[in-house]
Amino acid sequence: MATSLSEPTKKRILQVCVKLFLEQGYKKTTMAEIIEKSGVSSSSFQNIFRAKDGVLTELVQFMFENQFSMARSAASVKLPPVYVYAVETAIQMTLTELNENLREIYLEAYTQKEACEYIQKETAKELYQIFGSYQPELTERDFYELEIGSAGIMRGYMAHPCDAELTLEKKLRLFFTMSLRAYNVPEEEIGRVIRFVEGLDIRTISEQVMQKLFKALAMHYEFSLQGIM
Repeated sequence: MATSLSEPTKKRILQVCVKLFLEQGYKKTTMAEIIEKSGVSSSSFQNIFRAKDGVLTELVQFMFENQFSMARSAASVKLPPVYVYAVETAIQMTLTELNENLREIYLEAYTQKEACEYIQKETAKELYQIFGSYQPELTERDFYELEIGSAGIMRGYMAHPCDAELTLEKKLRLFFTMSLRAYNVPEEEIGRVIRFVEGLDIRTISEQVMQKLFKALAMHYEFSLQGIM
């Protein structure tokens, strides 16, 4: 964990990493490049983050906190919790179709142990609030265990780019059918939720969220978006 003395170093590393991840992708960004551009030693980096996936965890925490609030505001109307879940999920899945570097960040986040556990635990809290009334016998721990499976399905769909057969609309419909059934949402309500999402211009909404997310990242980590947007 970074101390107060290492905070400026941590800030420089995050600034460089986030910009590089958005510019060229997570995998293409090497440790050597991070160390060179941030002007820190290898030992200083390892003392703060241990490895590149430590930076990813920090980035994921910021992204998830902000993208969900942006998703809620993008809907522009007050929605029932199940619909909010659907809009948030649809936006996240659509973001991976709009930007390949974001796809890579999300896939790595759902793969790396620390980042993935953060996502699953935070999502489980939200799922418990949203779907607890459908399965009152389940605890927050139960929803965490359900989310382990749901996150695997989410990762699978994000990893597979849309094509002529697996369109974005079909991908979202399949995911919502499986996930909402797992949370014991009645079939009639599942149908209404899917029709609601299909009635949205989800690509335009997601594009707006992506622009806001990039600007929030640039402001928070203090780097220029030139070459990214």
